Amino acid sequence: MRGLLHIFAFLTVIGLAFWAYQENYRTQASIADVRQLHRDIGAAHVRINVLEAEWAYLRRPDRLRELADLNFDRLGLLPLSASNFGQVENVVYPIRPLGVITDPIEVSSDMIDEENPL
Repeated sequence: MRGLLHIFAFLTVIGLAFWAYQENYRTQASIADVRQLHRDIGAAHVRINVLEAEWAYLRRPDRLRELADLNFDRLGLLPLSASNFGQVENVVYPIRPLGVITDPIEVSSDMIDEENPL
């Protein structure tokens, strides 16, 4: 009986060692994946910073003014001035229709309790 117990304990230890070995390699693989994701995120941040710098360079007012001048014949772009804008008084706001009363409530002085006013 004791021999059977030793064999069962030995097999249990071997099984747990095998499980721990597999978990260790799965954990190492997960850690490697997380590190790769962190590197990818860092590279994406660098790329975003580069794109924002390029966008800031491309939308400089002097560069846009030069492009508007070069393409005036095709686009007809002019600088904005105060005459390009209207007055607030000229804006026509839509009038909302009043809601239709479908169930009117009768209010009369007969309904007020004179002994117990609110």
